[in-house]
Amino acid sequence: MPRKVHFELNAVEIVGNHIHLIIRTLENGETISLIMQYIKARVAEKYNKAMNRSGAFWLGRFGCKIVEESDDPRPYFFRLIWYIAYNPVRKGLSPNPRENPIGFINCYLIENYELPIKITLHPYFYDLGDTFEERAEKFLLYEDMYLRNLDT
Repeated sequence: MPRKVHFELNAVEIVGNHIHLIIRTLENGETISLIMQYIKARVAEKYNKAMNRSGAFWLGRFGCKIVEESDDPRPYFFRLIWYIAYNPVRKGLSPNPRENPIGFINCYLIENYELPIKITLHPYFYDLGDTFEERAEKFLLYEDMYLRNLDT
């Protein structure tokens, strides 16, 4: 049995042949490399079992950007989260991020929204206001900014 790896999953979006994740490492916790090794192994294990196959599942290494190392981490995080949410829309897999049955974005828009996988709301989201409704309303302003940037 594989050991547990501790981290926060702030966003996950499966898009055809790839997956987008926003992962928050924990103080004194595992590195992102170890976390990704764990995730990739579990996904490959489940897929191979479901498909009655064995062998490699993933091609290449994962891409990684550290939000906190960007020039302006908070706005970058919110642009990134909306970029990930809209990825299935851009790929023609979903008409709207809110209507994606396996998408994460409703966790940030609907209080106590549940998915089969646990999403931990990022601390930047909590900084947007005192109540969930206030946070969600301000969070939607970042969607507007993201969509406006697509038009330019």
